[in-house]
Amino acid sequence: MNEPVRRLSVLILVLFLTLMGAASYIQVIDAGNLNADGRNVRTLYREFGNFRGPIVVDGDQVVWSEPVDDPFKYQRTYSDSTLYSAVTGYYSIVFGSTGIEAAEDGLLSGSADALFWTRMGNLLSGETQRGASVELTLSAAVQRAATDALGDQPGAVVALDPSTGAIKALVTSPTYDAEALAGHDTAAVNDAYQNLLGQDDGPLVNRAIGGDTYPPGSTFKLITAAAALESGYTADTELYAPDQLELPDTTATMGNYGGGSCGDGERTTLAEAIRISCNTAFGNLGITLGWNVIEREAKEFGWGESLSIPLAVTPSRLPEDPDRAQAAMSAIGQFDVRATPLQMAMVAAGIANDGVLMQPYLVEQVRDSDLRIIEQSEPVEMSRPMSASDANELTDMMVAVVESGSATAAQIPGVEIAAKTGTAETGRDEPPHTWIVAFAPAKDPQVAVAVVVDNGGTLGAAGQTVTGGTVAAPIARQVIEAALAEEG
Repeated sequence: MNEPVRRLSVLILVLFLTLMGAASYIQVIDAGNLNADGRNVRTLYREFGNFRGPIVVDGDQVVWSEPVDDPFKYQRTYSDSTLYSAVTGYYSIVFGSTGIEAAEDGLLSGSADALFWTRMGNLLSGETQRGASVELTLSAAVQRAATDALGDQPGAVVALDPSTGAIKALVTSPTYDAEALAGHDTAAVNDAYQNLLGQDDGPLVNRAIGGDTYPPGSTFKLITAAAALESGYTADTELYAPDQLELPDTTATMGNYGGGSCGDGERTTLAEAIRISCNTAFGNLGITLGWNVIEREAKEFGWGESLSIPLAVTPSRLPEDPDRAQAAMSAIGQFDVRATPLQMAMVAAGIANDGVLMQPYLVEQVRDSDLRIIEQSEPVEMSRPMSASDANELTDMMVAVVESGSATAAQIPGVEIAAKTGTAETGRDEPPHTWIVAFAPAKDPQVAVAVVVDNGGTLGAAGQTVTGGTVAAPIARQVIEAALAEEG
């Protein structure tokens, strides 16, 4: 073989090896990246071409996959979308997925390890891969009652089973129609999404578990009261409660709502301070107990925890190393204290459950395509922030709040309800956020509820004076009524 032919042969061999190497790299090493590339429409067709499992509430499908005559094969369909979108989220060919659609994607798509043998069976039988059904803990009746009671007011409602942590309602307002984001017309989906982004009231923000979180206001006094009880105080312990509390090392003072007095204007009991929501008594407790004691109690109730329900929950926040004046403000749920409505529902649930806080959760069980249960949730104890005796003593104080205190609008004939209202200043020139946390029946709790209405809702927007008792308490009453009716 002459030299030119030899060189040409070597060149052809090198080119052939390069081609083989490139093909192997693309098909083996870089296959995952190429499949995950959003520009790879074949990946979308493959993903949407599989039957995605339904999301179920009370035995009824609220989200399911409908066969369609287009390259994607299935259309994700949402029943009562605005009722459940805070939980289900959306499944979009343009914007990916959120909510349960994202958190349980492996199970819904059929790719989870728990469905390995189901996939093998589908492969051997030649059937299309099918996802599992995810059954939620939500109660349709309680979710509907919470949605209707909140109406179009911005805010959130969370209802828990205090003995298990199962979430019975999780509502945020305003919300959105997941159906509009799940369509196969990408231009229409983009328009719908941009419209939602352009709305000032943030319909894509899940206020129940995320967003910027809220100052809890006087509902946080339950944490301060729990810290006091765990430190040896009782309902009858007298507290310093002046009309104006001088804040240490400042020229500022703290007053009571409406400029009123607590007790004789000098002293009141812990029970009376809870009933009438005495700011100065609890502000002084923040100073005398010390912030470390209150902070420790708050953390036992879940502050600072990065929860997964399995939706990601924004951790509630506490001030870092506040001085004594800031500790006084923090003890009444102001300054840098922030909480999600879920967090405040957990406070009510922990007190209701004899001082035992259960881990909140949204998924009851998961079934494969043959309806076999492959996952079953079990209640998990999260912490024990209070003794049973202290929790029962605090419950009695909360009952008085409903019977003759700030939460009389939450009363239900024949039902003993325990509650605490809150009216949280925002630090801006706008009406306060209005709160209530409650549970019922007080001696045999079946449901714990937290309600927040941003800036006093409709009444606040109309310029009226708003409180947790006037705005949030009637909403909690309707939610509790629905929950107790379901229990029978």
